[in-house]
Amino acid sequence: MDREQEEMQFLGFFGIYMESFKVIFAWRKIFSKITLSLILPLSFIYLVQMEVSSLFFRKIIHNEIELDHTRSGTPKYEKLSDLISDEWAYFWLFRAAYFTLFFIFSLLSTAAVVYTIACIYTVRELTFKKVMSVVPKVWKRLMVTFLCTFVAMVVYHVVAFVVFFIWATSIGARDMGIAVFVVLTILYIIGFLYLTVIWHLASIVSVLEEAYGFQAMVKSKNLIKGKLLVATVIFLKLNITQQIIQYAFQRLVVHGSTMGMASRVVYAIICFLLLSKLFLFGLVIQTVIYFVCKSYHHENIDKSALADHLEVYLGEYVPLKAKDVQLEQYHV
Repeated sequence: MDREQEEMQFLGFFGIYMESFKVIFAWRKIFSKITLSLILPLSFIYLVQMEVSSLFFRKIIHNEIELDHTRSGTPKYEKLSDLISDEWAYFWLFRAAYFTLFFIFSLLSTAAVVYTIACIYTVRELTFKKVMSVVPKVWKRLMVTFLCTFVAMVVYHVVAFVVFFIWATSIGARDMGIAVFVVLTILYIIGFLYLTVIWHLASIVSVLEEAYGFQAMVKSKNLIKGKLLVATVIFLKLNITQQIIQYAFQRLVVHGSTMGMASRVVYAIICFLLLSKLFLFGLVIQTVIYFVCKSYHHENIDKSALADHLEVYLGEYVPLKAKDVQLEQYHV
């Protein structure tokens, strides 16, 4: 990151993309190691769960169809019923294991990338060993922030459900009901995107500043002002790209049995590599957006102070303290 912080406030869509590409390319060696150790397993877990979930569903659906054609009370009926119950239990155990592993690798990947870019920004000596030594101590802060964001998402969806329920019971599809439904849906999507942007930026705040949890969300909400449109469009494009890769994997690999095993393996590898690149690029972009927002609000992070707080002190990660660095103002 060779730009001065004062200049970063002027970065738009393409500027943020280009800055992210430059960072990855200039430090491709260490980012390659982070990708191999954390992001590739994350991508593998994400894609494999689709294939395994599909196998579970195919077996369950097949047994349920066979159960429907079996007379109740017979030994075969009881055996199929028990088999379906066991398969559902195994399925939910698998989903729990998947979410746990995906959650852990996602937090570790975020911590590694954000810490790496912060070291690049402060021109510190950077090695893969140092990054991996700090990551396990940073991810706990990220976990608290994620759980707080999860609670906020649950509350948001409960409120949205209540609103749509009131619409369905009071207005429905008659008269202006459809128009009201469209407006409510648009507002729901906007709110969901807003919370998603806050969550991503709060993750960066949790690593680089002393705030985490709900405090990081509040800090993120304040930082994103003025750059909300840029950040929302970027995150939306990243999510759409991820959905395209996911759709391609499901269509060509999970449900592509007629294409032959060799073709499915090739498509699986392509989707796997594309998703890994996207995950890395997305994490770098999140951190670049953080520095852009800090610059936009004239919050100058002193590089030497940030470097001090990124050091491992007595084996513990020391976050950036607001009283020392966070809100040093400069004027343009």
